[in-house]
Amino acid sequence: MRTDHLIEALAADSGAPMAHARYALWSAWLVGGVGAGLLLFGTIGARTDLAAALTTWRFDLKLFLVVAAVAAAVVDCKSCLRPDVDRTIHWPTYAVAALLLSSVVFELAVTPRSQWGTKLVGTNNLFCLVAVPALAIAPFIAIFWAVKRGAPASPSFAGAAAGRLAATTAAAFYALHCFDDSPLFVATWYSIAIVAMSSVGAVLGQRALRW
Repeated sequence: MRTDHLIEALAADSGAPMAHARYALWSAWLVGGVGAGLLLFGTIGARTDLAAALTTWRFDLKLFLVVAAVAAAVVDCKSCLRPDVDRTIHWPTYAVAALLLSSVVFELAVTPRSQWGTKLVGTNNLFCLVAVPALAIAPFIAIFWAVKRGAPASPSFAGAAAGRLAATTAAAFYALHCFDDSPLFVATWYSIAIVAMSSVGAVLGQRALRW
């Protein structure tokens, strides 16, 4: 049987298997998220001024951005389970990217030029690059297992989607600890950590998600 015919057959008869794969993905994401949360609160914990931070627009915007990034990653990761969907990035991802870019432009507009470098570098940039991937380990293992239960058309893209979902979930928890709230910091260091996990997922997916 030719590959394209096999894909068409799998897609036509994928109702129940895909439903199980989506259920596995939701379950894995929840379990992995609980693991990331337990690791965060069991080690570094939330920032001490969390209540006060919630009254500031930068912290609220940071939380909104990371939660929106998680939602967009869920959409892309769910779609990559199907054998007939190849390398598809859906509109929520572009919307989050546009919102992030807009927040950076706004931050530059309201912040004196002399403070741009300080807000970009922040106080915990290197720790962010370590903490987000560390918090993403449990979600990544769980989500990668769930994606393997599907039939992704592109193993590398599916692996990247799993890494991205794990990293954005970890970033959402890390945001509760991070004292750097500027969109300049979030757009730079959070994004680097997320891209790094996505790259790891792509490499592992290429090897382990073939069917």
